[in-house]
Amino acid sequence: MSGNEVVRAWIDGWVVSRGAAPPLMEPWGFTVDVGHIKHPTRHVLGSTGTDVQEVDVRKVAAAVTGADVWLKVFDSPARVAPWLGPEWWLDPEPGYLMTVPLAPVTPDRLSVPDDYRQRTWARGGVIRTMISSADGTWVARGQIAPTGRTAVADQIETSPQHRRKGLGSLVMRTLTAAAFDQGAEIGVLAGTPEGRALYESLGWRVVADLTSARRKGPEEA
Repeated sequence: MSGNEVVRAWIDGWVVSRGAAPPLMEPWGFTVDVGHIKHPTRHVLGSTGTDVQEVDVRKVAAAVTGADVWLKVFDSPARVAPWLGPEWWLDPEPGYLMTVPLAPVTPDRLSVPDDYRQRTWARGGVIRTMISSADGTWVARGQIAPTGRTAVADQIETSPQHRRKGLGSLVMRTLTAAAFDQGAEIGVLAGTPEGRALYESLGWRVVADLTSARRKGPEEA
């Protein structure tokens, strides 16, 4: 898949995963209405890396006047930051657009460790899985939205007290196996630096860096 195709796949799966409005096509990418009080709308550039054009980023950024509107650009913060004005808050943590070929997972790779329990379910086109301790305490979770050939993994989390026990890997294997069973061939996600190590250990590769910026509100000016 090209970088542009991966971005489109991520958009298509993300809106399903988050229950957002269908994406609106723009000359430079996509606009998505999310509907949250602190995240009403996001604009996503459709290209990646060196294909991202400064003129497009500046044009989109200049057109945004509403507070807490987000801008997502699939290139490094070092390159994108100079194109944004002081009215934008830049997330200091970079992100990564990543993909992986999906494949069957053998049952032994899906076994739940002793003292934990797992439940997996699907609703509204989204597959979710949760791992808890024996007493019901939340330990780890994640979800994936298959949209045909691709599936977007999202909101992968593990409690700090239960990390380095293979639970994050179990969540990912559970989700990708379920998406594969529904016919998806390629997994897509936008990960954090912390999550990148987990995903790469499972065969995911970085397609592009991700810069996230938020239009500041009047109280932040």
